[in-house]
Amino acid sequence: MLKIVVLLKQTFDTEEKITVTPAGVDERDAKFVINPYDEYALEEALRQRELHGGEVIAVTCGPERAQDALRTALAIGADEAIRLDSGGVPDDSSSVAAALAAVIQPLAPDLVLAGLFAVDSGSGSVALQVAERLQLPHASSAVKVTILRAEELGDWAGGGTSRTSGAAASPGDEARKSSSAAAATSGDRASKSSSAVPNAQNNGGINSAAVTLSAERYALVERDVEGDTETVSIPLPALITAQQGLNEPRYPSLPGIMKAKRKPLRTVTLEELITSAALSTESVSPRTSRSELLSPPPRAAGKRLPGAPAEQATALVSLLREEAKLL
Repeated sequence: MLKIVVLLKQTFDTEEKITVTPAGVDERDAKFVINPYDEYALEEALRQRELHGGEVIAVTCGPERAQDALRTALAIGADEAIRLDSGGVPDDSSSVAAALAAVIQPLAPDLVLAGLFAVDSGSGSVALQVAERLQLPHASSAVKVTILRAEELGDWAGGGTSRTSGAAASPGDEARKSSSAAAATSGDRASKSSSAVPNAQNNGGINSAAVTLSAERYALVERDVEGDTETVSIPLPALITAQQGLNEPRYPSLPGIMKAKRKPLRTVTLEELITSAALSTESVSPRTSRSELLSPPPRAAGKRLPGAPAEQATALVSLLREEAKLL
């Protein structure tokens, strides 16, 4: 049985037209959705629950409208949802991570999943800061995740089969295929964990002699690394961020939408966390601030260069040198 927490963020739909103002995105005409990378994390959580049992809890930090994203997560299959009211939480990744960590800690999850980054801000630091505050090993950019018991991981690492980057297989592969729960994942090596399975330096295999297994369960993670993949293991509890291609997210079904109305969704405020001593005022003090937000400059009209090809080339070089200042 696994207790899995999924970090979600409600972002504006990047396929819709948005208006940027000095204060941020104009929300009046914006359409909001679950951050696409968080959808991969949610789907992976549901697949791991199908394989191992347990529960999935969706957690977000946002205003009241963010409850729509949580309701969608419940309709897709999450068992419970928690919204951290963003009122009073500074718009700073460190502050948000501290508050989210305070919400997650009493849940004592076996696994925390999140998207690789948020498409609205382009930032991917909040989940990793949560892992640091909860003192969890983490793996980022996952394209495949397999949960194994210690003895299964030991058998896999010492099986004598050379496993190269990009072609690693795991004992859970066949089970995942047969249950239609195959998920591609990848993640970072947790430097804190002495029980991580290191990559052998000689032929890209696993060096079983260096493996020390001290935890009950492990996550075997294939992670995306600059056009290749790396296979690492981290002990549970742990945090993993999902890369595109980890899986194919499912859509909410009509029965799921109806069931979502009866599933628990609660709201936690920053004041409640501070009052309960789960969070200190100092820990949510912002460490960064945004001084200004500017829209991209309007695109200039194109120019048509007349004349023969040689004359056009000369004119183009002149424009690049004198107007564009590129030469």
